Amino acid sequence: MGNCWGAKISSDSPSRSAFSPSGATSKFASRNGVALSSSSSHASSASMLPTPRSEDEILESANVKAFTFNELRTATRNFRPDSVLGEGGFGSVFKGWIDEKTLAPTRPGTGMVIAVKRLNQEGYQGHKEWLAEVNYLGTLSDPYLVKLVGYCLEDEQRLLVYEFMPRGSLENHLFRRSSHFQPLSWNLRMKIALGAAKGLAFLHSDKAKVIYRDFKTSNILLDANFNAKLSDFGLAKDGPTGDKSHVSTRVMGTHGYAAPEYLATGHLTTKSDVYSFGVVLLEMLSGRRALDKNRPNGEHNLVEWARPYLRSKRRIFRILDPRLGGQYSLARAQKAAALALQCLSVESRQRPSMDEVVTALEQLQDTKEGGHHHLQKRPSSRSLDSNGVKVAMKGKPAPSPKPV
Repeated sequence: MGNCWGAKISSDSPSRSAFSPSGATSKFASRNGVALSSSSSHASSASMLPTPRSEDEILESANVKAFTFNELRTATRNFRPDSVLGEGGFGSVFKGWIDEKTLAPTRPGTGMVIAVKRLNQEGYQGHKEWLAEVNYLGTLSDPYLVKLVGYCLEDEQRLLVYEFMPRGSLENHLFRRSSHFQPLSWNLRMKIALGAAKGLAFLHSDKAKVIYRDFKTSNILLDANFNAKLSDFGLAKDGPTGDKSHVSTRVMGTHGYAAPEYLATGHLTTKSDVYSFGVVLLEMLSGRRALDKNRPNGEHNLVEWARPYLRSKRRIFRILDPRLGGQYSLARAQKAAALALQCLSVESRQRPSMDEVVTALEQLQDTKEGGHHHLQKRPSSRSLDSNGVKVAMKGKPAPSPKPV
């Protein structure tokens, strides 16, 4: 399908999502860092994030429309199968149309296009995630977050209504091979990385104080101009308050993206999101999934495989996506790789803040058309020594390993 949306996969339904065709980015929940399952699954309802306010308070404060079920049924042509944008354990997402001003249902092809996520009626767990979406997206507004238009809570029906994102997910553009998804250019990858970084930076700001907790390629959606927006806030948490340095929570997220200290302790900080961003940036640079069992032995885990190459300027070309061709300058490739490595620091204190990541990525944007230099297959060390990467942060960059 050319249009797609990020669907949540629940523990009750390990089926693959149409938004995540490979099923490689599996959900997990664990105690003491021990994963419950490597399949696509969530924790039981008892472990879902607590909501800081009552359900009534959340729904009353949400700055979005409360739709009736009949309105959404009309907008989606009775949830017709040919209007499905994707499916997952969370439920199905349908394409619909509403009037831009009144938000009333309109005829197909007229008014504003929307994506309607209809929750499977499987109990408390899904409801908590549904409520978390309304809690955060109903009160937060930013150009780099997907806009929540409204919701429906009627009897057993729970639906969410979003702005339609015609380019679908970053995951599909990076990893799905079809005529709908041509390889992303270097400039588009850097543009998307910057937009996603701005979304996280906003969440971490004093205005929002939110830890996203589930940053991955399937949750980065793209509009018609490839502007990135973060979606799926079912696992988001309020950040620490007062003099607390972290939030203690049961470990949840997606395999391959979670920070090591969070897996080990359950201590959640904004630096947990920074690590996940580093994984996604590495996926964008390499064209490889965070976890891929179809790769040769030693290459299943992207971060473990790539880390030695990221540390060596002379070996950066070994990790870069061959589909990029010669679309980028060597200096920019090195700086992007060094930024990914800093985000992936084992010590969370050595990772940059998302504001610092945004600054670094802004310097990597190419506003000029053309003028790209081909990456040399075997660049000389002389040409590399002058290309440093500066990110305002504590800690020293990892030393380069000895050549093998």
